[in-house]
Amino acid sequence: MPFESLHRRDAIKQFANGFGMLGLAGLFSQEASSARAADPAEREANPLSVRSPMFPAKAKRVIFLFMSGGPSHVDTFDPKPLLDRDNGKPLPFAKPSLERTKTGNLLKSPFKFAKHGQSGTDVSELFPNVARCVDDLCVIRSMVADNINHNGACLQMNTGEQAFSRPSMGSWLVYGLGSENQNLPGFVVISPAQPAQGAPLWASSFLPAAYQGTLVADLKNPIANLGNPRSSIQRQREELDVLGQLNEIHRSSRADDSRIAARMAAYELAFRMQAEAPQAFDIESESRATKSLYGLDEPATELFGKQCLMARRLSERGVRFVQVYHTQTSKRSSCQLWDQHGGLKTELPNNCAATDKPIAALLNDLKARGLLEETIVVWGGEFGRTPTAEGTDGREHHPFGFTMWVAGGGFKAGIVHGATDEYGWHSVQDKVHVHDLHATILHQMGIDHEKLTYRFSGRDYRLTDVSGRVVREILA
Repeated sequence: MPFESLHRRDAIKQFANGFGMLGLAGLFSQEASSARAADPAEREANPLSVRSPMFPAKAKRVIFLFMSGGPSHVDTFDPKPLLDRDNGKPLPFAKPSLERTKTGNLLKSPFKFAKHGQSGTDVSELFPNVARCVDDLCVIRSMVADNINHNGACLQMNTGEQAFSRPSMGSWLVYGLGSENQNLPGFVVISPAQPAQGAPLWASSFLPAAYQGTLVADLKNPIANLGNPRSSIQRQREELDVLGQLNEIHRSSRADDSRIAARMAAYELAFRMQAEAPQAFDIESESRATKSLYGLDEPATELFGKQCLMARRLSERGVRFVQVYHTQTSKRSSCQLWDQHGGLKTELPNNCAATDKPIAALLNDLKARGLLEETIVVWGGEFGRTPTAEGTDGREHHPFGFTMWVAGGGFKAGIVHGATDEYGWHSVQDKVHVHDLHATILHQMGIDHEKLTYRFSGRDYRLTDVSGRVVREILA
C-alpha cells in the first residue's frame, strides 16, 4: 500500500507539530546520498549517536560568540601607537586593490588601552570585564579572511566557503562526533535577531538534515510546540513506533535518500526533548547571583546575558556546538550591529557594554564549573575594520588583518599570537587564515580536518576546502 495513502502529508506534519519539531521544513530539503563514515548503519539509525574522535581530543564542545558585522580590532584588542601619532595622515603605504569604498586618512582609536593580567596583554577600556579574564585568552591578532563583504565573509567564517552553500562548522562537528546528549539537539544557534545572512550560516547544506543548527530566536519560548496536551507520553510512544514502521517501509525502497531517516531521527529527538529541553532552557531557575553575574538585572546586558547563560546550560548538558550571535538592534542597523561605518565613538561602546559582562561571566562560570578546559570558547566576527577613516567617525570592512580570541579547550592561555603591521592593516606575523582556525578547532576536538569528508556530487568535501593547517603554536 503506498505510503501516502496510509498517512496524508498534512496529517504527518500535524503529527510532527505535536512533537515540537523545530525547523521541520529543513528536513524536507535536498540532501546527498550517504555519508562516508566508519559506521554508516549506526549514523543513519541515530545521527546524533556519540562517535569516537580520530585521536585523543582536548575539547568536547564549542561555544562560538559571533559579533555580527565585524568588530574593530584597533579599538578592542590590537593597540597601535602609530595610529595615535599619525592620526589624520595618509596611510604610508599602498592599500590593497580590494576595496569597498575609498577610506580617508588614518584614524586613531578614541579609546585607551592598558595591560592586564600576569600576561600583560593589552585590552581596550571598552572591555573591562573581559580584560580581567585575559590570562585565560589566546588572542590571535593575525587573522585573515578572503571576502570584504558581510555575506561572503560571514559564510566563510561559519562554513569555510564564501559563495556557495556548504555545511556549517557546527554541522561538521556533529556529523563527525555526534552529540553527548541524545535528548537535546547537537547544534543550537541562539540569535534573537537573525543576522542578514540567516539560515545558511548554520545550515547542514548537503550533509543530512539532522546536522543542521536548531535556531532559538525566542528566549522566552525557545522550543515551540514542545508539549503535547492531547496525548500521554505512552500514547505518543505508541504513535511514534507506528510512524517509524511506516517510514521504514517507505525508506526501504529509497536507500539512497537520507531524508526519511533524518525525519525519523528528528521525530525521536523531539519526543525525547519533552523531558529534558524545558529544564535545559530554563534560565529562570538559576540563582539570583548567577543572573546578576551575567548581567540579567541590567538593561544593557540582559539580552546577551541570557544568550550566554543559555549557552552555558546547553554546553554543560552535552550540546556539541552552541553558536551565540550578538545581533540585537541598534539605530543604524538591525542585523550588522558591529558594522561601524559611522558612529564609532558611540555605537562601538554600546556594543561592548552589551557583551563585555556576559562574556566574562561565561568564561568565569565555565571555569568555576570545571568546564572551560574541555570547552572551546571563540570570540570574533567575520572580519575587522580599517585603521583609516570612513567619513569622520567610522571604519570600513577589513579582512586583511584582524583579531579573534579563543579560550579553553587546550589552547594556550594568556598569550598573544601573531601581529598586524604598525598601523593594523596587514597581518604580517604568524598569519592565521579562517581555514587555519577551523582546522585547529577540529584538531582540538580530535578530528583531522583533512579526513572529515563527505562525498557529494562526485567530490569529497570538507570544512577547510583544500587548504588549512593546524596552528600548533597556540596549542597547550
